Amino acid sequence: MNIMETLGKLASESGFAGFLAAGGWKNLIMIALACVLLYLGIVKKFEPLLLVGIAFGCLLTNLPGAGMYHLDMWDAYVAGTSYTTAAGEVIEHLSFTDIIHEGGLLDIFYIGVKAGVYPSLIFMGVGAMTDFGPLLAYPKSLLLGAAAQLGVFVAFFGAILLGFTGPEAASIGIIGGADGPTAIFLTTKLAPQLLGPIAIAAYSYMALIPMIQPPIMKLMTTPAMRQVKMEQRREVSKTEKIVFPIVVSAFVILLLPSTAPLIGCLMLGNLFRECGVTDRLSDTAQNALMNIVTIFLATSVGATMVAERFLSLNTIKIVVLGLVAFAISTAGGLLGGRVMYRLSGGKINPLIGSAGVSAVPMAARVSQDVGRKYNKTNYLLMHAMGPNVAGVIGSAIAAGFLLSVFGG
Repeated sequence: MNIMETLGKLASESGFAGFLAAGGWKNLIMIALACVLLYLGIVKKFEPLLLVGIAFGCLLTNLPGAGMYHLDMWDAYVAGTSYTTAAGEVIEHLSFTDIIHEGGLLDIFYIGVKAGVYPSLIFMGVGAMTDFGPLLAYPKSLLLGAAAQLGVFVAFFGAILLGFTGPEAASIGIIGGADGPTAIFLTTKLAPQLLGPIAIAAYSYMALIPMIQPPIMKLMTTPAMRQVKMEQRREVSKTEKIVFPIVVSAFVILLLPSTAPLIGCLMLGNLFRECGVTDRLSDTAQNALMNIVTIFLATSVGATMVAERFLSLNTIKIVVLGLVAFAISTAGGLLGGRVMYRLSGGKINPLIGSAGVSAVPMAARVSQDVGRKYNKTNYLLMHAMGPNVAGVIGSAIAAGFLLSVFGG
């Protein structure tokens, strides 16, 4: 045995040699980006439960030779074209079974994203943690959740003008709903090649809500409006809370069948919470199931951040359009709040309109914090939770509408 020849072969086949190959510098950039995201998640605490997993998935997928995620395989699956395995076998039409046999660990994880399983299960956990009582106590706040979807459609048209296709523009626009699982669900259906940058943009802006929203809130309301103290709403009965998820599921899914996975799981989780006889299931959905799915979802999304696709001008466009979408959604909710302020004779604080985006409960807390700065006796949190939970439903409906239009 020639030791030098063996060592030379080992060096040439190692992952380090991959950095010296054509395009290897791009992998180094992505690894550096993964480290930055890890810093933001761990040190700055920007959506750490998801960002840490996304960042580590990005790190793993960009290590040359690891073979944990195969972009060419998923491109062949989406396009319906043939795929040649490492052994030289040609597979005409890839199935999930083929991917399990031929793919790496992250390919297997990604099946749950592609099949829409992880986002739906996340919605089940969100439903189990959500109290729809504030929305039931003041049903008109549903309109604020609808108004806060304005940014979705403005960003959609902006993306069209920048040269994106209809399905790609729809996926970018949904960032404005400030709902990460919905953005992932829609993007995997319409534009899976954009999943990495869209997920990063969506979760980054969700984490930055306390920085992004207050300037917009101050710009679009007067000091007098921000001081309005709202009266406590009526007590919502247990029966109303049990009937609500059943009625909403039936109505929304019949109206837009494509929303069934998200709305169905959201309302099932909420029914577990409210019916009073499934406490164990509610606890599992909120904790164990939510945590397990978050691990798979985050690392799978991070795996799609392959250097050759992520490092492009489109990524910059998506990040900018996502910020525009989020800002306009906040402004749309505040415009709705101003209208309700006028129609109520000054009894509705328009700040609760900014909570119409889907980031529960962070957006509602921002409404509370800004309101308290102008009126120390003000307590807007529960009033803002109405539009906030309405935003969850609104973003799912917006995604369902876009999916029905562009999903073929």
